[in-house]
Amino acid sequence: KFPAEKAVTRLNAIEIQVGRTGALTPVAKLEPITVGGVVVSNATLHNADEIARLDARIGDFVVIQRAGDVILQVVEVVQDRRPAESVPFEFPTHCPCALKTPVIREATSGGAEGAVRRCSGEFACPHQRIEHLKHFASRRAFDIEGLGEKQIAFFYDCPVEALRIREPAEIFTLQRRNEASIQKIENFEGFGTTSVAKLFAAIEERRRISLERFIFALGIRHVGETTAKVLARAAGEWPAFEALAKRIAGGDAEASVGA
Repeated sequence: KFPAEKAVTRLNAIEIQVGRTGALTPVAKLEPITVGGVVVSNATLHNADEIARLDARIGDFVVIQRAGDVILQVVEVVQDRRPAESVPFEFPTHCPCALKTPVIREATSGGAEGAVRRCSGEFACPHQRIEHLKHFASRRAFDIEGLGEKQIAFFYDCPVEALRIREPAEIFTLQRRNEASIQKIENFEGFGTTSVAKLFAAIEERRRISLERFIFALGIRHVGETTAKVLARAAGEWPAFEALAKRIAGGDAEASVGA
């Protein structure tokens, strides 16, 4: 193993990112610095408890570390270089999305407060909806080439309402809607006739995928690739999985145990 590479830089801001499951993750926005031959400007702060443990404040000089391919992280605050006017960071009590929904801190199985804080808005939260779309189209899910983070962000807030993608099913109606629209996707910056044709072809190719990929693409909390494979193997086909899911949602204890 190689020793972890460390460096010292300034913490310019703490940005709160909202994930697919609503988890709020604080990200340190750093004065750009070279670590391991790569210029970096972001590092994870994990959660509110970690910020409190470090007593990390905006304006602080911090020690950052990168070992191997592990994501860059803040490991220490240089206390003797702290600005006199610094104040403790207050973790948000509401989601940074436009809805400003309350943030909840879930309890662990033992009844203690969990480390992760989540937006309670669920699918109403635009941040979560965008992350769900990214997950749905990602390589390990539907694997739709040409529909990456940048394109999803564009379609979610597309200036032409008729061309917006706000939920996964709308991906598969995009070509038809584009054909019926006066303003075409091809006319927007970053797109062209060739790239749009390739995107539509990629979407068409993914109308049928394996059940395990489909289950994984749904983005169900706690259902990763391995669990998706187990569920797909147990169900065999979509109708059986759908029926099982409905039984569990309806409170069928035997279905839950059997799953």
